[in-house]
Amino acid sequence: MKKFFVWVGLLFGILYGCEENSSNGVIQTSGSTDQISVEVVEVIDGDTIKVKYNGNIEKVRYLLIDTPETNHHTLGKQPFGQESKQRNKELLNSGDVTIEFDVGNRIDDYGRMLAYVYVDGESVQETLLEEGLARVAYVFPPNTRYLDEFEKATEIAEKKKMGVWQTEDYVTNRGFDVSVRANKNTQEAVQSAKKCNIKGNINRQGKKIYHLPTGKYYEQTNPEEWFCTEQDATKAGFKKSGE
Repeated sequence: MKKFFVWVGLLFGILYGCEENSSNGVIQTSGSTDQISVEVVEVIDGDTIKVKYNGNIEKVRYLLIDTPETNHHTLGKQPFGQESKQRNKELLNSGDVTIEFDVGNRIDDYGRMLAYVYVDGESVQETLLEEGLARVAYVFPPNTRYLDEFEKATEIAEKKKMGVWQTEDYVTNRGFDVSVRANKNTQEAVQSAKKCNIKGNINRQGKKIYHLPTGKYYEQTNPEEWFCTEQDATKAGFKKSGE
């Protein structure tokens, strides 16, 4: 009889142990590709959301991708972070949302569920990558089910120089290098100033005013825009400074 219960226990472990393994606090899942319906509660940024799952509010971190930060405590606001968040929100609001777990860890070190996210069966991760609003990152086997597809989507955006791929070396293996973007913006501003030296400024009252190099307040004016001609400034809704 004792042997019978041992065999029953082993069989139970084989049948159900493959679903979840929570030893040492690490939750793992089986190889199922089932998509589970969830209700989106909040879009935190381009790669993190809150959902209602099994009656609880859970944070979900998108597997295999990373998007620029929108309000990080040390990294601050990174270029294309807001665009990524907005696009993520648009996608999630466009249909029924489901999540899918991979075969490895289901929970990360911050207590967030790790999942693939879909809207009407279409991968949100893959869309963000293809539109240049994310990079492939945090590749920790065995959670690599769609790595090949994600890398192909990345290649599309990179070849077209979309989003985060607009500036060379902005995307790195460690994240997004804001200094590269800043240097490029500075260079572009200097180049623009050389060719187009009319400053367009918006004052505290919201009035758009342009300043010529010969103007009294030209040097102390911080431009929001540069114009090559007074006609360009006028077309953009700016009026000449009444110096």
